[in-house]
Amino acid sequence: MTGRVRVLLVTPAVGAELREARFGDDAPLDGAGLRQARAVAGGLPRSDRQARAESRRCRETAQALGLAAADAVPALGDLDAGRWRGRSLAEVAGAEPAAVAEWLADPEAAPHGGESVAALVARVGGWLASCAEGRLLAVVEPAAVRAAVVYALGLPPQVFWRLDVPPLTLTELTGGAGRWNLRCGRPLGAGPPEPWTQ
Repeated sequence: MTGRVRVLLVTPAVGAELREARFGDDAPLDGAGLRQARAVAGGLPRSDRQARAESRRCRETAQALGLAAADAVPALGDLDAGRWRGRSLAEVAGAEPAAVAEWLADPEAAPHGGESVAALVARVGGWLASCAEGRLLAVVEPAAVRAAVVYALGLPPQVFWRLDVPPLTLTELTGGAGRWNLRCGRPLGAGPPEPWTQ
């Protein structure tokens, strides 16, 4: 990172797969999610550049928010749940309770054969560290927001699961000289935030 950068992370609207709590399904947004995203489109902060995760829900949310030209960035994707993909947490916990317990307790664990939380934090952190000066608005997976916050604030990775990231909210990370500041959880469409000086 060179100079000052403000990274504005927006979580996607809720699709049917999120309501069912399934790992990594790439189902489209449902009608309610699309309507919610369109309703808050006017509440986006200004930005110099736009990006999004590659998932369908991030692409459709970006389009509904008027960010159809946002660059797709693989690093902003969801945690790779390996062979758990498409299954609900309840299904996996019923079939593999020890593996789920290990995964939730150890950020280095990946019993599903996919990506560990620590690897996700490293992936998103690498992207965050490479962001150029200016204001970047990105529609990203909730797991990517959690990972960015853990990385930027130097939090222990065990905190990842304790961060709640609701749909269609804005998390702002402002950095300079290796130091990041955080403003989190503002709902889109809630009006402009109070001025933030640093």
